[in-house]
Amino acid sequence: MRTSHSPLFPLTLHRPHLLLLAGVLLALALGPASAYAQVLPGQVPDHYYFPADTTFDPDIPSPSEFLGYDVGTYHTRHDRIVAYFRELARRSDRVALRDIGRTNEFRPMICAIITSPHNHANLESLRRSHLALSDPSASEPDIEQHPVVVQLGYGVHGNETSSSEVAMLQAYALAAGQGEVAEQRLRAGIFLVEPVLNPDGRDRHTQWANMHRGDPLVADPLDREHNEAWPGGRTNHYWFDLNRDWLPLTQIESRNRVAFYHRWRPNLVTDVHEMGTDNTYFFEPTEPVDSWNPLVPERVYTDLTAPFRDAYAGTLDDIGTLYFTKEIFDNSYPGYGSTYPNMQGGLGFVFEQASARGHIQQSDSRLVTFPYTIRNQLRTSMATVKTVIEERETLLQHQRDFFTSALAEADDFPVSAYVFGDADNPARTRSFLDLLLRHQIDVYQLDQNVEYNGTQFSSGTAYVVPTRQAQYRMVRTMFERVTSFADSVFYDTSAWSMALSYGLPHHGIDRGPVPRGEQVTEVPTTDGLGEVPRSSYAYLVNWTEDPAANVLHTLLAHDLTVKAAFEPFEVQTANGPAAYPRGSLLLPIQPQSISTDSLHRIVEATERTAGMNIDAVPTGFARSGVDLGSPAFRPIEHPRPLMIVGDGVSSYEAGQVWYVLDTRVDMPITKVDRTDLGRVHLPDYNTLVMVSGQYSDLPATFVEDLRRWIEAGNTLITIRGATSWAVTSGLVNDTTLIDNLDTLPATPAGAEDDGPTRYDYASAADRRGAQRIGGAIFETDLDITHPLGFGFTRRRVPVYRDHETVLPPTSNPFSTVAQYVETPRLSGYASDSNRDALAGSASLVVDQVGRGRIVLFADNPNFRGMWPGTGRLFFNALFFGSQIDAP
Repeated sequence: MRTSHSPLFPLTLHRPHLLLLAGVLLALALGPASAYAQVLPGQVPDHYYFPADTTFDPDIPSPSEFLGYDVGTYHTRHDRIVAYFRELARRSDRVALRDIGRTNEFRPMICAIITSPHNHANLESLRRSHLALSDPSASEPDIEQHPVVVQLGYGVHGNETSSSEVAMLQAYALAAGQGEVAEQRLRAGIFLVEPVLNPDGRDRHTQWANMHRGDPLVADPLDREHNEAWPGGRTNHYWFDLNRDWLPLTQIESRNRVAFYHRWRPNLVTDVHEMGTDNTYFFEPTEPVDSWNPLVPERVYTDLTAPFRDAYAGTLDDIGTLYFTKEIFDNSYPGYGSTYPNMQGGLGFVFEQASARGHIQQSDSRLVTFPYTIRNQLRTSMATVKTVIEERETLLQHQRDFFTSALAEADDFPVSAYVFGDADNPARTRSFLDLLLRHQIDVYQLDQNVEYNGTQFSSGTAYVVPTRQAQYRMVRTMFERVTSFADSVFYDTSAWSMALSYGLPHHGIDRGPVPRGEQVTEVPTTDGLGEVPRSSYAYLVNWTEDPAANVLHTLLAHDLTVKAAFEPFEVQTANGPAAYPRGSLLLPIQPQSISTDSLHRIVEATERTAGMNIDAVPTGFARSGVDLGSPAFRPIEHPRPLMIVGDGVSSYEAGQVWYVLDTRVDMPITKVDRTDLGRVHLPDYNTLVMVSGQYSDLPATFVEDLRRWIEAGNTLITIRGATSWAVTSGLVNDTTLIDNLDTLPATPAGAEDDGPTRYDYASAADRRGAQRIGGAIFETDLDITHPLGFGFTRRRVPVYRDHETVLPPTSNPFSTVAQYVETPRLSGYASDSNRDALAGSASLVVDQVGRGRIVLFADNPNFRGMWPGTGRLFFNALFFGSQIDAP
């Protein structure tokens, strides 16, 4: 043991630390009720965390006893958290553990079910009875005798680490707490404790914080411990923010979690976070009225929240913790962990604690220690447990009323059903159907062919979603286009229509009969996969289907010659005549270097893994359009993509590129840190992807090499912020782009054009915020004859925008691939001046540079992985970019 400093005085040289320790000693002398001061990691008695009157079963180990160190001394690894929960389940008859899935890095996702032994003995019947509350057609269970179901969720952001330490302490309190009050709460409640919502991100940050932990501790905010290396631990394996994914369900963690959620449909869900070190503590209510989701009954934000608000204020007042409410955070977007439950007849609460981002950090006014953050979160967590039992009957009745009122509200809604489906892209239709079913939305087959506003919907390839169902509010969330708002400033996005993000034809049917058939309970499979007729001439792949990109990569990875059609055609196949659009793939037999039998085996295997049919053709003669030997079929080069990542680059956007290529194309992409660019030999790659980031400090030699590489015939793809950089850095040739690149108006609403205008200082944030586009959906006109538009069958394509850059059309009339229409907004908030500025601007252009080209996306086609409707544009840039010539 080191003797240079005693355990009580690990920071002897710095006056702020001495003052802190003096407060600690005073706090311990006065007792926990008066312990307003913070304690240091490594000196954390249990009574610092728990109220003085809390007693525990000595046969059940506390987290500190199990871990071998006091909670708050170190950041606890995910595997140790899991081990502690397994030990609780082994030691206590109040605890049962459920494995609900695995992460991308194969870490277990667990949830502890903690309740009384009597409830455990009847758990399945209680679960079924509880689900009956949300089924208006089922008999109402006896609410007076029914336990409330509570999901205590912790750590969706991996570097907000106090939350999962709290999970262990809260689970210990429920599993080992003694006394009649503790036992009564377990009889009246079923607690689902999910200790780590983001295991991969947590371990990334835990490793960082522990490996840089000093002894003595270092509070300086500049210390490496408090400044994670890129991409940080907030996000999951693919650098996705899981707290935005409860609605789109792109990530495996979210799909696992929501599946478990709907097995119980809890009455209350907690979502525990951390925020900047200079803040205090936040609990709900959120910003009043304007930030509420209009589909959620107002009582959720007022009457039902009030008892919890009072409890949180009281418990933090008791320990002297400063806090705030009714500011910053909102309840509008239904894809947060704290808002999704509001759409399911429950309550969702978000908590935000000023973070130590390590073990101790100096803020602008105080030292923030890891134990202090844990204690505050534990006290509000325990207040949740206490109050939810007190409000048990109210919450159970609310859930019943929420779903029964849905039917009544649907009767007054002008749309009786939505129909959706794309006969040309059944794979995407099935994907959207899968999303609806995961959210427990009732879907039915379309039992007759119909036409709405010139769009055909066919029986067998389209589906009907009635609005009159228990999930009425979720149906509107998925399909509705919202353009009217109570506020003009948003914490996150203001648009989330999943039907638009999928780019699927859909239509709201007015009141009247709905042509629906049988209810659909599972996603249908594709017939005949892996049974491709053998051809001695060629095989064809229709490029309109989403899995076609996967097929193309797979075939190219086998070193096969594959061509793409630059003109449409119709040809006889083994299954009859079929029409093929531009972009469709030709796999001829003759030029391949393998036998016909080997090729056929590859084709059948590819069809099975990709999940779409591949057609065999006996002839190259086209019934209409170009023949298969036409020069209109061009050979496709296998992409060898590279993406710049690292400090200054958007990890979100980079992760989205990585994710869509991994999961939808099964294609590797080299992710090179910008610090390693000097080691890159650009000719080893034919495609470079650059997402938003700070590139102004890239070495001039690299930029020069990059331009020569493009001129040699290669493709640079820029997304969002990187597009502005490419235009201003000298890479782009088009002078119209260079001279007219602009940003959206920053003039506050109401400003006069004839001189300076005066406003109250307090209105600045709202006025300037109203000129931001935090996230909205707009309509573009897409040139579907351009290689970047291949596979699209309709010219009008929704895009997602959350930035201020205005990209002008190109001087070359053939190179503006996607352009905003004159009245572009489809859903979400955008000021009048911004809508006017966007009309006619470009969303996607191409600039020819020597023999190569730059594909410039003004908008992110891969936003949050939830936009397959525009993801095809990105895949086209990868596969067909080398074939783009300037007309």
